[in-house]
Amino acid sequence: MRKVSKGKTACVTRRAEETKSFIVFDIYERAYQMEREGRKPILLSVGEPDFRAPHAVVEAAKKALLENRATYTHSLGIIELREAIAADYRKHYGAKIDPGRIMVCSGTSPAMLMLFGVLVESGDNVILPNPYYPCYPNFIKFLGGKVNLVDVREEDGFQYRIKDLKAKINSRTAAIMLNSPSNPTGTLMPPERMKEMVELGPPVISDEIYHGLVYGERAHSIFEFDPDAFVLNGFSKRYAMTGWRLGYLIAPKKFMAPLQRMQQNFQISVNTFAQYGAVAALTDPSVEQEVNRMVDILDQRRRYLLDRLKRMGFGIATEPKGAFYVFVNAKRFTNDTYKFAFDLLEKAEVGVTPGIDFGPAGEGFLRFSYANSMENIEEGLNRLEKYLADMEEENKHGD
Repeated sequence: MRKVSKGKTACVTRRAEETKSFIVFDIYERAYQMEREGRKPILLSVGEPDFRAPHAVVEAAKKALLENRATYTHSLGIIELREAIAADYRKHYGAKIDPGRIMVCSGTSPAMLMLFGVLVESGDNVILPNPYYPCYPNFIKFLGGKVNLVDVREEDGFQYRIKDLKAKINSRTAAIMLNSPSNPTGTLMPPERMKEMVELGPPVISDEIYHGLVYGERAHSIFEFDPDAFVLNGFSKRYAMTGWRLGYLIAPKKFMAPLQRMQQNFQISVNTFAQYGAVAALTDPSVEQEVNRMVDILDQRRRYLLDRLKRMGFGIATEPKGAFYVFVNAKRFTNDTYKFAFDLLEKAEVGVTPGIDFGPAGEGFLRFSYANSMENIEEGLNRLEKYLADMEEENKHGD
């Protein structure tokens, strides 16, 4: 039982106190404050595309507003959008998805919370790669679950080894988490390994939010190997719609009734006109052309960033082929990436994400995002290069 201090009527719950900060947003918010002070930080940290949402998407949302389509919708989302999502998965992966298995949410974050809510009983565990996307453990622990970490190796592109996964599965394993292309590493899981994961037994949750942002390869959906898997996806990354807060969850039919009840209680329904914009994202031919142009530009930035970082002395064992991140080994420069990242922000006005944000195995690494203009990337790396040179000079004098 929790103790309540004398004279106080309430106190913060343990689960709220134990929810860890999302460090990339600590950096983002400090940079915002620096801008208010008249400084000009460059952020190579946050995963937000610097592109406008496609024109047809904006026009569709405007049309919905002008026609007063701004009421509550079906709690699972408008049928036009769910049908468009199902058609998109059939087009790209050959997956036959009943629109009744799709729940549209205000971004993938609430979708994760509800998904873990139907899968995880108190004391159950979810297997995550280490390093991992920082929000996964917070959702799991908030619901009384446990995090079951599998260390993934730099030389493997930070992807699971099947024998390591097998060793971690137990009777309380509720699910295995997959994120390909990955945040923070930008690497893709080979399809053969996906198939082996499915054969291990526990349900697979595939976070496919970075699908569509792949360079020279093809991202595979878990649905190619298991039609009863769980998939998280959305519009923030591929369509540069972060602030629209629009994602979705695809789940087996038997989970839909409880998911729908949670949606009705927790969100009621999702922003109506944003959903109509998303229909255009998936159906208007001009949008695909805009996305392809964006991917070409991102690839140019990716190659430039990789070259510069390697020349500065950062280690990159496996080249990222998806998303818009490069996860580099920075151990020759620091053994405290949190301190390094904030020192870099204050002294050089460059924001990067410390590897420790992504779990204990992330320490010694830094995540760079190339979801910024080439001009800013060049200037940010120039500042970083000078910072490293100054640091080396200080170390010499320190000796």
